[in-house]
Amino acid sequence: MGFEDFEQERAFRAAWDAVNIARSVSYSLFTFGESVLPYYLVCHDNVSDDPVTLIQGVVRIKRPMIITPDTARPEFENFFENTEEEGVAAFLMTRSAHFSNLKFVNQRERRQSVSSSLQATVDNLNTKLDDEEEDRVAILTAPPTLAGVAVLRYTAERVWRSAPDNIQELRERGLLP
Repeated sequence: MGFEDFEQERAFRAAWDAVNIARSVSYSLFTFGESVLPYYLVCHDNVSDDPVTLIQGVVRIKRPMIITPDTARPEFENFFENTEEEGVAAFLMTRSAHFSNLKFVNQRERRQSVSSSLQATVDNLNTKLDDEEEDRVAILTAPPTLAGVAVLRYTAERVWRSAPDNIQELRERGLLP
């Protein structure tokens, strides 16, 4: 392991740890077809007293409709706004995660500035979602420069946690032994 690898891993870990999933969801992704992951992303800058930015969005995960080579890379659309975020994703894909050729589309639907603190904004969103009995919307937090990493982390964790259920469904349909 060279020094460059260490620096990449350090940068990846720092970015990964800087984002948080304040409210997760517990359902599995669809084994076949498209899965939709709605979220609220609260962006905050710990250095200044600026208002937080609240982004409402949805990630669509599309599975391939035809059989493709195992070496096909995943596609990420509308996730990253800077090279730091792209570097985190590249490190994740080459070192630890294998998403085959899934297509991930991030759609940011609404963006607004909120004058309350990070914690107050998260608490208000949790209350709103609880009152609506909404259990399929996540709440994420991140520094503004790592917004795409927060959405990537949430999406990756949903894929990883869904894998056992997806494998079981493939077995039940006779597609796996």
